[in-house]
Amino acid sequence: MMDLRPPRFDWGLKVLAGDDIFNDGTYPGEAEGALLVAKDSPGEIVRVGHHEESNTPLYLVEFANGMVVGCLEEEILPIGEPKP
Repeated sequence: MMDLRPPRFDWGLKVLAGDDIFNDGTYPGEAEGALLVAKDSPGEIVRVGHHEESNTPLYLVEFANGMVVGCLEEEILPIGEPKP
């Protein structure tokens, strides 16, 4: 059995979208390829989960535009942390 990789971030953390987030076909009610969240949009982590196949943390983020989107660590940036 593979050890779970611990998440870097916790629920309640305020974050920004690190880049535009588009629907990869898994977001219901929106066309595949539709822009869900624009780069630098603020949001808050509302749940922390785990993607079993890739052994990576998965963050459910509620963004200011009302979208609740599953994000990987590289797709979000804690507010106040320098941008790469």
